[in-house]
Amino acid sequence: MWRAEGDLRTRSSGALVELLDTAPDWDRFLAAHDRAVQAIPRLRDRVVEPLLPVVEPTWTEDTHFDLSYHVQRIRLPEPGTLRQLLDLAGQLTSRPLDPNRPQWESILVEGLEGGRAGYLLKVHHAMSDGLGMVQLLSMAHSETAAPGGNRLPTTVAPATTSSAPSVTPMSLVANRVLEGIADGPGQLVGTAGRALGLLGRALRDPAGTAERAVDYGQSLRRMLTPPAAERSPLLRGGGFGYRLTVHDVSLDELKAAGKAAGGSVNDAYLAGVLGVFRRYHEHFGQPVDQLPMAIPISLRDASDPMGGNRFTGARFVAPIGEPDPVARIQLVREFIVNVRAEPAIAFLDLVTPVLSKLPTPVLTELTAGLTKVSDVQASNIPGLGHPVYLAGAKVLRMYPIGPRPGVTAMVTMVSYDGVCCIGVNFDPEAIPDLELFESCLRDGFDEVLALAR
Repeated sequence: MWRAEGDLRTRSSGALVELLDTAPDWDRFLAAHDRAVQAIPRLRDRVVEPLLPVVEPTWTEDTHFDLSYHVQRIRLPEPGTLRQLLDLAGQLTSRPLDPNRPQWESILVEGLEGGRAGYLLKVHHAMSDGLGMVQLLSMAHSETAAPGGNRLPTTVAPATTSSAPSVTPMSLVANRVLEGIADGPGQLVGTAGRALGLLGRALRDPAGTAERAVDYGQSLRRMLTPPAAERSPLLRGGGFGYRLTVHDVSLDELKAAGKAAGGSVNDAYLAGVLGVFRRYHEHFGQPVDQLPMAIPISLRDASDPMGGNRFTGARFVAPIGEPDPVARIQLVREFIVNVRAEPAIAFLDLVTPVLSKLPTPVLTELTAGLTKVSDVQASNIPGLGHPVYLAGAKVLRMYPIGPRPGVTAMVTMVSYDGVCCIGVNFDPEAIPDLELFESCLRDGFDEVLALAR
C-alpha cells in the first residue's frame, strides 16, 4: 500500500470524521495528542525507502518530529454546516501525505453551527487498517470530560518501533545484507527443520497431506478469481475525486433486522448497502441483478499490536437485484460464512513478501488490477459502545472515511455509542447527483430496518 501510493488508482489513505458537541480547549487538545504520540511510537515514525529496491521500505523514528505539523486547527466560514465539514474532509483525504514525515495528520475544525466542532484524523493505510485506527484513537480519547480523565482501556499492546532511529536509505540495504549473512545459518537450519516436519507429516498421512494441498489450491483460486459479474455501466466514472456523505442507523435496530432474517449486524449492513445501489439503478431505469463488490475481512485478534494491518480481501457477486431484504441478508450471510471458512483466507500473509520485491510500477499495476474489477467496497468496523471525550468535548458521531482505490464507492460503518455511523466516499463523476444518492442511502437502509419494526 505504501509503494502504490503514488498512483491515484491505488491511493489508500483513510480518515475519521468526528462531530464534537463543542470546540475543545486547544492546549488540552494538543496534550491529548502528545500523550498518544508518547504511548504509540509508530506515530513518530516515518518510512525510509532503500537506496536500491532489493529490500522492503522500513519504519524509523523521525528525529525531527514536530507535533505542530501533524496537529492543526482551522475555522469554517459561516454558516459552518455538516456539508462544509464533509467537503473539507474529502479534500484532506484525497491529497497525499508528506512521504518524508510520519503518516498521519489531524485537524480541529471550529465554527460548526450550533457551537459544535469537527475533528479530522487522516492515517495512511500502511500504518493501520480501520480497526487499528479505532484502537489508536482510544489513546487520545477519555471516558470523562474532566481534565486528566482516564484514557480508554485497551486490550492490546501498542505497536513498537520496528527499526533503529538512524536508518538511512543506504544503511537500510547494508543492514539487511549483513542480517542475511548473519542469520543465514539459522534460517537454513530453521527451513530445514520445517521441511523435515512437513515431510514427516506427509509420510505419516500422505493422502491427508495431498488432500489439504488440493483444498488450499482450490481455495486460493476462489479467493483470487475476479467476481463473475460485469461492472455496472452506471458506475463507470473513472474520476479520482472524493465526495463524502454520511448516514446514521440505530445499532439496536440494525441488529434486530439481522436477527429477524437469521443474520448478524454485518449481514444486515451489507444488505442495506445493496439496497442503496439497487434503488440508485432503478431510478435511472437500469436495474442490474448482480454487482461486483469487495469486502475486507478482519483477521485481527487480541494478541495483535495496535495499528498495523490484519485483514484479507474477498470479492462478492452482490445480489443487488434481490428486492427482498430478508433474502439479501441470507445470501450475504451464506457468502460471509463460506469465505471465513476458506483455507486460503490469509493468503495475503503469504504473497506479500513476494509482491514487495516487485518493481514499483509492476506492483502498482498488479494492485490496480485487483481493485478495478469491483464497483463498490464495503467495510464494517467494530467501534466503541459508550460515549467518549476529546479534550473535554463530547464526541457525538464518529464517521469512517475509507479510501477509494479503483472503485466507484467505498462504504464504511463504525458503531459508536449505540449508533452505526456510515461514511460513503464516492466518485462524483460517476455519481453526480448527491441529493439523489443520499435519498437512496436513506431508503436502502430503511428497507432493512423495517424488518426490526
